Amino acid sequence: MKLIVGLGNPGAKYEGNRHNIGFMALDRIAADHGFSPWRARFQGQVSEGRLGSSRVTLLKPGTFMNLSGQSVGEAMRYLKLTPDDVIVFHDELDLAPGKCRTKTGGGHAGHNGLRSIHQHIGEAYHRVRLGIGHPGHKDRVAPYVLSDFAKSDQDWLDDLLRGISDGAEALATGDAPGFQNKVALRVNPGRGGGTGPSSDTRQAAQPRLVPKPKEKPAETAPQSLTDKLQSLARRFR
Repeated sequence: MKLIVGLGNPGAKYEGNRHNIGFMALDRIAADHGFSPWRARFQGQVSEGRLGSSRVTLLKPGTFMNLSGQSVGEAMRYLKLTPDDVIVFHDELDLAPGKCRTKTGGGHAGHNGLRSIHQHIGEAYHRVRLGIGHPGHKDRVAPYVLSDFAKSDQDWLDDLLRGISDGAEALATGDAPGFQNKVALRVNPGRGGGTGPSSDTRQAAQPRLVPKPKEKPAETAPQSLTDKLQSLARRFR
């Protein structure tokens, strides 16, 4: 059994916020993999299903970001899981938009949701860090994460969420590199994964057309003595 948690804030007001990308990731997994309808449980919303051979409970804490650990701790204890069975999706300011990285253990880097989870279950759980970029100054962080993604973000955001769904089975079985590869194939479809030659290779393989050198006009053979005498005779006729 795995407990996969998405961090965000509950309510329609926050649905499109950058801070809610964890909720968005779980919604995509649940929809694409035929999970049960969301229902209230563990101070949040849960959906249950399977990813490959793994039984999985998806959890979106309803306690607001800075109290996420209450919901995660309650679910983990009830399901008799350890921190090693917990995977948390969260927004990451220190990654460029669309980047995705996995991590196990370590600090919370000031993220209020992770800080709360640390307090309730410790730090030895798995994380999936979803890059949203940084606004440039720490004073702008709060309004930035609590504002909606821009229209210009929608393409990379959709690719990222699709990649997460593609790799969810690998993630649930502990195959972090396999998960990362699935995400990369969506976010950077032109890099790796293909079996055919790249466009550069195809161009290099084509024979170069080298123009044939112009043939020099054939040199006129030197005149024989007889030809010269006949030519001279014609001039005096």
